[in-house]
Amino acid sequence: MARTLEQERAAIEEEARKLEERRQKLEDREREQAIQTVEKAGLLKLDGKRLAQLLARIRTLGIDEVERRLIA
Repeated sequence: MARTLEQERAAIEEEARKLEERRQKLEDREREQAIQTVEKAGLLKLDGKRLAQLLARIRTLGIDEVERRLIA
């Protein structure tokens, strides 16, 4: 434990900074994993226009509706 309030405050701020860095790294890894999943599904092989249209349609319908239709 720190000797002074200032030292304690500085230690807490350093821990918060490290935690934020860990969160950012995790977010980056999650994003990379999502991109790899899309790539494995073959969606990145679509031409840009077709992929944009597909994503626009998904946004319009919503993820839940798209999943429901694909399952049916």
